[in-house]
Amino acid sequence: MFPNALLLNADYRPLSFYPLSTLSWEDAIKGVHLGKHSVVDEYPDIKIRSPSVEMRLPSVVALRQYVQPSKHVAFTRHNLFLRDGYACQYCGASDELTFDHLVPRCRGGKTTWANVVTCCATCNMKKGHLAHHHFGKPKQMPFKPTIGFLERQQRKFPPRSPHDSWRAWLWLDAELEP
Repeated sequence: MFPNALLLNADYRPLSFYPLSTLSWEDAIKGVHLGKHSVVDEYPDIKIRSPSVEMRLPSVVALRQYVQPSKHVAFTRHNLFLRDGYACQYCGASDELTFDHLVPRCRGGKTTWANVVTCCATCNMKKGHLAHHHFGKPKQMPFKPTIGFLERQQRKFPPRSPHDSWRAWLWLDAELEP
């Protein structure tokens, strides 16, 4: 199994940070062959061969045509956990994460950015159907994040073991902005 390639927009920024934009090695090769991607960097020790072509496997590719990033932040489990720093908003735990409705669904609460926080399974079981003011106030009240906020948050949680060729494009060596 070959490693994935990091996918950059035509401005050489990752197409998305949440989740990180990557391509399978097959899609990276196909995009380069069709002229949709430019090879930015390669895995130095991995070559792909066909009967007529031999090339190094791309580790970073960039789109040739700029794609306008979405201005809408989708409500997803990943984005919610990212907004809340992958920590329970009641006790600070970072394992067995789920989400909690401040106003429980059984009491008319909706699944919206303003009503949901990251919560560990233990706190969620303790809270049950109680409203947050009967259980305890979360460390951070929920809010709808912006794309920029999630990008800054994602930099605090870099991908596990990225290839060295990805580091410059992910700002892993740069200081985080305050």
